[in-house]
Amino acid sequence: QVQLVESGGGLVQAVGSLRLSCAASGRILSRHVMSWFRQAPGKEREFVAAISWSTEFTNYADTVKGRFTISRDNFKNTVHLQLNSLKPEDTAVYYCAGKEGLTSTWTGEYDYWGQGTQVTVSS
Repeated sequence: QVQLVESGGGLVQAVGSLRLSCAASGRILSRHVMSWFRQAPGKEREFVAAISWSTEFTNYADTVKGRFTISRDNFKNTVHLQLNSLKPEDTAVYYCAGKEGLTSTWTGEYDYWGQGTQVTVSS
């Protein structure tokens, strides 16, 4: 069993920055794709970013490309999401998720989910 715990969310002004972290316990996730998703009130959960287990491959949603950076430390079993140049439309609950195999933008393919961390961007 794998447990994912996100942290680092909060309230920030537009154009500010935040760094989200996801700590994994249980099975080692060194062979898992790790991703971040987000869900705004009244909207479906959407893909934000993914990183392969080797860190060789990353993938970003067009809405965050150039502003967000995903990274991971397999030794520490952690995944991070650096959020820069934040906009009010980035306000959402951000979730960490993991899966084996290839990267995916589809929520249904992920086996492990964290409880989420709230990011609120004020204008």
